[in-house]
Amino acid sequence: MLRPMSEATAKQAGGCLCGAVRFTAVGAPAWVAHCHCQSCRKSTGAPFAAFVGFLRDQVTFTGTAPSTFASSPGVVRSFCGACGTPIAYEADRFPGEIHLYLCTLDAPAAFTPQAHVHVGEQLRWLHLADGLPRYRTSSTEGAPLD
Repeated sequence: MLRPMSEATAKQAGGCLCGAVRFTAVGAPAWVAHCHCQSCRKSTGAPFAAFVGFLRDQVTFTGTAPSTFASSPGVVRSFCGACGTPIAYEADRFPGEIHLYLCTLDAPAAFTPQAHVHVGEQLRWLHLADGLPRYRTSSTEGAPLD
């Protein structure tokens, strides 16, 4: 199971490609991880998505409100309605949390990924030798794979 981050993150800003949607996250995130599920791949057009998880009350949106899409039962994805940048993931199974796409932060390098999740759905041709723990589904549903 992923543990809360201790990295210094007093206040982080971020937003979309065109700058219409902006947000601020205050305090340390709960976790940072790479997700390999098909839904995240489809929503980003990338082989995996990198997220930083915060409590919902740590994040404030400014500027244009993000548009939303219910991508599956109990899941809402936020994005910029002008430029299409994916912004966040929220799910009923993670009450009170918001998962921001890591690279929408202005300083994404300030956060170090802790794990890979949903590697049971990982693309066969993708090989990452970063030494991070790998979970077949989520980090809350079992031990890391060997």
